[in-house]
Amino acid sequence: MTAYGLPIVATLFAWWFSTGAILYLDGLPRRTFRWSFGAASLIAVAALWGLAATAEQTGATGAYLAVLCAVLLWGWNEMAFLFGYLTGPRREPCPQDATGLARFAFATRAILHHEVALLASLLLVALLTWGGANPFGLMTFALLFAMRLSTKLNIYLGVPNTTVEFLPAHLAYLKSYFRNRPMNLLFPFSVTLSTLLTAWLVHKAVLADPALATGFVLLATLAALGVIEHWFLVVPLPVAGLWSWGLRSHERVVPKSAPRAVLPHARIAPEPATPRAISPSSLVA
Repeated sequence: MTAYGLPIVATLFAWWFSTGAILYLDGLPRRTFRWSFGAASLIAVAALWGLAATAEQTGATGAYLAVLCAVLLWGWNEMAFLFGYLTGPRREPCPQDATGLARFAFATRAILHHEVALLASLLLVALLTWGGANPFGLMTFALLFAMRLSTKLNIYLGVPNTTVEFLPAHLAYLKSYFRNRPMNLLFPFSVTLSTLLTAWLVHKAVLADPALATGFVLLATLAALGVIEHWFLVVPLPVAGLWSWGLRSHERVVPKSAPRAVLPHARIAPEPATPRAISPSSLVA
């Protein structure tokens, strides 16, 4: 059971801890971003070196290291986006009258730089590991890339839980590109394909020899978490408490002596409800 249980526990911990850590750093004052991102950049360089170094390393250790390096590189891309360093050429809300292809074009321009960075990272990982005996670094980054793309498209098309409450203030304009709907036509296909992929990876893990089994268990667990994250978009589950320690940095204290100004005839928005579920690989679209 160690061959299966340990990779599952390790993946769950990495999922939980990396989400909370990024949330915490993103909630700190912006003056801290350069230090956090500088440290993350050094880690990303080390991760790239690690992916190249483990390309020919087989066995459980090689799988763990390759997957870890891919996750660390993914985290760098996420921080670059959430910190506002890699978003897109458009940093304005979507025009209210934009529909169809025009709205899609506006949304694409809002996150274009991030998408290019993710694609470039994927190609770089492929270049460093292609033809090696250890495919799990490349497979991990490709899996995260596909799951993230599916999540973003579903949020763009419309889901009940868009997790907009976790967007930092400097990215608040992205909320205008999200839609709140009970369902969209892409979602059933996304969940079905993700579930089939997870089942295939489980099948590979069960039939693989010991040198490859650990890697496939790690991938299957990541894929299963991706399926769960998709369901987070439509099923309101109170799981935000899992990352309460990471959300503490987002708390803002409003002085009681400084009431908000209210314009005549303005509708006062209700206080925000308990945060919805967080999708770790898709904190924002």
